Amino acid sequence: METTMIQKIGQIGVAVKDLSRALAFYKEKLELTLLFNTDTMAFFECNGLRLMLSLPEKDEFAYSSSVIYFQVNHIQDIYEHLVSKEVIFIDEPHVVAKMGQTETWMVFFQDTEGNTHALMNEVQV
Repeated sequence: METTMIQKIGQIGVAVKDLSRALAFYKEKLELTLLFNTDTMAFFECNGLRLMLSLPEKDEFAYSSSVIYFQVNHIQDIYEHLVSKEVIFIDEPHVVAKMGQTETWMVFFQDTEGNTHALMNEVQV
């Protein structure tokens, strides 16, 4: 019986410059559930995946994060909701791939710390 060494992603870390500002963005604008925070870190629940915002421990960790793709339903509605909350989008929702009867839609935005992330929605057509 073959098993996989790595079972799942348990947490994603995002380096931030100003924890208070980032905490407000992810909690108030993206409406993620805050689990807890300390002076240097904040942890959010994202449907079974924990998102950690942290001040970098060392200079070599102070860089923009990888793109996090937040899966949503009704991407246009979520996009409009976040625009009303003054989230800065780089583009508008658009199709990035068509595979059979499925379209993958995305829209990219920036958080308050200069990190680029995306909303994604897979739609059956």
